[in-house]
Amino acid sequence: MSLKEIIHMNAGIEKSSYANNSIVQKTAILRARQILEDTIMDMIEKDKVLECYKIADLGCSSGPNSLLVISNIIDIIHVLCMKKNQISPEYEVSLNDLFENDFNTIFKSLAPFYDKLKVEKGPKFGPCFISGVVGSFYGKLFRRKSLHFVHSSYCLHWTSQVPEEIENNKRNIYIAKTSPPNVFEAYLKQFQKDFATFLCFRSEEIVPNGRMVLTFLGRSIADPTSNDSCCWSELLAKSLNDMVDEGLVGEAELYSFNLPFYTPYIDEVKAIVKEEGSFTLDKFELFRVNWDPSYNDDDKDCVFDKKKSGKDMAKTIRAVFEPLLVSHFGFGDFEVDNLFERYANHVGEHLSMEKTKFSNIVISLTKK
Repeated sequence: MSLKEIIHMNAGIEKSSYANNSIVQKTAILRARQILEDTIMDMIEKDKVLECYKIADLGCSSGPNSLLVISNIIDIIHVLCMKKNQISPEYEVSLNDLFENDFNTIFKSLAPFYDKLKVEKGPKFGPCFISGVVGSFYGKLFRRKSLHFVHSSYCLHWTSQVPEEIENNKRNIYIAKTSPPNVFEAYLKQFQKDFATFLCFRSEEIVPNGRMVLTFLGRSIADPTSNDSCCWSELLAKSLNDMVDEGLVGEAELYSFNLPFYTPYIDEVKAIVKEEGSFTLDKFELFRVNWDPSYNDDDKDCVFDKKKSGKDMAKTIRAVFEPLLVSHFGFGDFEVDNLFERYANHVGEHLSMEKTKFSNIVISLTKK
């Protein structure tokens, strides 16, 4: 079975679903809003207001974040049109993700979403048409020159495949402090190939001077083994190794498991954009989000609870990676619960000593 058929977030609205455990991702969307707003404002200021804006959100997943992004984009365009005394445009929105994504949960929430738009924007608001587009964004998804604006959040750190020839990355599941040098080189090479492919396909689908805003996990320094890059996965590997040592997971199964994932340094991203050549990099920003976003380390009244923070982080990671882990290891509910109880404990202990954060990169691009 290919990764395109395996990778998806936990479906539904149950306690372990992505819909109920994606606060980190929501926080990133909100933190990236200023660049989103600046990009759309610049796009509209430089071109006349269109009768219809064709928008795509790539890697939309499911749950409330899927429509939060679209709501933000529509809000920004609508306010700008009102300021210019322009007729409200129509919106054609395509939500894209892989084959196993829970599109049903999104579609069930469309009726109240449409109703809310009508109430908030008034009778002169241009209609909004939302549809789903299934497929990998590392391939062609739309007609040539058919999109004005593309958005993606928390997706492009996923690679199209696990890098080749990293069998010596034993007892690790991603780049780690104990990984041999070839492992980092293989992951970087895979990301370079995938991100260049992504840009190439989008360059065919986006109109000249069309825009993209992309947010994804990255790292704050060049060292790929820095804590803000790989610590979370090292703790997950530690939890799996605990289970191997206790005979609950086969050693060969762990040795053959690596994540299709890469957190780039901003200089790596800029180099790929420049070399691929289809887009101008207008803006970029690095920001950090707590592993447990409910804990605000800037709030002096916020009390750290390592047990709660460990559990919250474990819920976040489980909602994202459970389908991949189940597919590879054949875990049932007991094993998954066991793994993430261990992970929550390891995370809580780590956070009691160091308040590690996710590093995020957001970039704004213009099609040449």
